[in-house]
Amino acid sequence: MLQAEHTAARLWLDRHGLADAEPTPLLAARLAARWQAKLAGGLLVAVFLIGVGLTRKLGQPTDAASSPPPLLVPAALVAGLLTAQWLLGRWVRRADRRAGAHLSRRAALPVELGWPAVLGRSHALFTAATFAAALLLTVSVLPASDPGLRYGAIIVLIGLVGAGAGIVMQLRQVLTGPAVAQDQASLTADVVMRVEDARDLVTPGLVWYLPAIFLYGESPGWWNAASIALVVAGAAGFVLIRIRGTGAGTVARQAMATR
Repeated sequence: MLQAEHTAARLWLDRHGLADAEPTPLLAARLAARWQAKLAGGLLVAVFLIGVGLTRKLGQPTDAASSPPPLLVPAALVAGLLTAQWLLGRWVRRADRRAGAHLSRRAALPVELGWPAVLGRSHALFTAATFAAALLLTVSVLPASDPGLRYGAIIVLIGLVGAGAGIVMQLRQVLTGPAVAQDQASLTADVVMRVEDARDLVTPGLVWYLPAIFLYGESPGWWNAASIALVVAGAAGFVLIRIRGTGAGTVARQAMATR
């Protein structure tokens, strides 16, 4: 274990109230895999947004008489994003298994935890409300007479459905994956990582960006104001939940006490 990895693991343990636990190569390897996956996940979303934007720009109807272009490309982009996210989650789980392959013994395999214990109801309700608001905003554009707006709304709907499916798919991986631990301290760290993974998954960045980026400006004035309000209110609510919500370390210890 490199000194930088040891320091990062030490800071992570202290941040989650696990100061009594010692940084281990197992913990360092699992954290490194998650940080790399988070970076790759951000790049995937950026590529997806660029691809969807280009698809809308190049395929936008020129007038009301134009026939709408096929939706094969945006559907393929959504399928590609879902596949890449699934593969990324699978890579993290495989990194976990490799890191724990040489453990002398295994603790609580698997850890039976449901989404209320890992994700928390406040995060789940916030995510559901954000998705519902984005879907309502997008559906409200469909009756517009402008074919470009309708085409953009359909692309956003495809993106939102894909983002929701991706969250459900990856959240299932987080909840059902076997624990990689050999004692109480490493088992608690395992649950903390699950809580962090779940909360990162439901951060609705893509849900905020899609309507505002691809429909703002050409829609009615009230819609533009509502799309900006969604971003501002969503960001404020997210920060409030992160500040006032229960920390991942506390959630993990509570889950361990009731499992």
